[in-house]
Amino acid sequence: MKFVDEASINVYAGKGGSGCLSFRREKYIERGGPDGGDGGDGGSVIVEADEALNTMIDFRFKRHYRAQTGETGAGRNCTGKGGEDLVLRVPLGTTVIDEDLGEVLGDLSVPGQQLVVAQGGFHGLGNARYKSSTNRAPRQTSPGSDGEVRSLKLELKVLADVGLLGLPNAGKSTLIRAVSAAKPKVADYPFTTLVPNLGVVSVEAHRSFVMADIPGLIEGASDGAGLGIRFLKHLTRNRILLHLVDMAPYDGVEPADAALTIVRELERFSPTLAQRERWLVLNKSDLVDAETFAQRRSAVLAALDWHGRVYSIAAIRSEGTAAMCGDLMSYLEECRAREAAQPELADAEKELQSRMQFEGRQRIDELRAEQSRAPLEDDDIDDIDIDDEGSEVDVEYRP
Repeated sequence: MKFVDEASINVYAGKGGSGCLSFRREKYIERGGPDGGDGGDGGSVIVEADEALNTMIDFRFKRHYRAQTGETGAGRNCTGKGGEDLVLRVPLGTTVIDEDLGEVLGDLSVPGQQLVVAQGGFHGLGNARYKSSTNRAPRQTSPGSDGEVRSLKLELKVLADVGLLGLPNAGKSTLIRAVSAAKPKVADYPFTTLVPNLGVVSVEAHRSFVMADIPGLIEGASDGAGLGIRFLKHLTRNRILLHLVDMAPYDGVEPADAALTIVRELERFSPTLAQRERWLVLNKSDLVDAETFAQRRSAVLAALDWHGRVYSIAAIRSEGTAAMCGDLMSYLEECRAREAAQPELADAEKELQSRMQFEGRQRIDELRAEQSRAPLEDDDIDDIDIDDEGSEVDVEYRP
């Protein structure tokens, strides 16, 4: 199954049924009067969050969705049957955007949460509705109104508490394998990870959080190099980012330079996301001697002017990961407790996430516009990654 995190669809709400023109005809009843019933309401289009889904692949093959039209009214004051609502199920973490207005209609992050994206048309009125003291036999009816029509963009951002950030082969997938039951592919070549991976990190009974691993960034990713910055949008929902730095790079790149590359690409993608709480994780401490590791560590901290938390780990051996996960769990619990005690903090967090998502969406749209205007050369075709058609899903939720 392919992992698709974006889809554009058109939705059409049902039209309301027309009212009926009818008069009562019954033996021994003279001038029975109007008895035309109203039409039925048109069906609406509703988007519902489904925790069983993790991709939008279905929306790639069908882009037009229509709700049922309301039935016409009938005599004897019979009302037409209303059209059934059309429910579109999407993964948790889906943002619904009106493409014509550029407006965010809603964010579905709770299982079963519903959002009406196209309202069905109102029913037409039968002639019985127009009877008055001066008009005893009205021949007037009204048609049902048209339903709403919208062009929607669906964006999926994985729901995770902690996001992993780093260059290819920094050890992100190895780390998530070490601390959770997720088993993403791990190999000794760049871009082993092609889609986001999720793992549930269980610190102890009833204390756990979700960690997200996204494909690695390279220099120039904000201009479309490598897998580009498309997957960075999945980090906008994370409460904290772990910046992994390879302290024993196979290609000889200085760890300090690698760390600066990530910071620059993050700032170009979203300045607000770059200011998010971020912890520095120095990985592969087991592959270099203590003196070299200390020198590289000092160089990284100096290059970043770092004053936050720093962890030295060897993910493949699970060295140092338990303490780091314990600190992450404590930090997340403190954040949740503060938001529960002060609702304004929760509102501020939602506003911050909306700002990051807007900045990321704007940057991705700019990059796509630039790539569509630029003439394609044979050597550049493989570098452009706008669509999701070729990647396979590798998302795992395991306790």
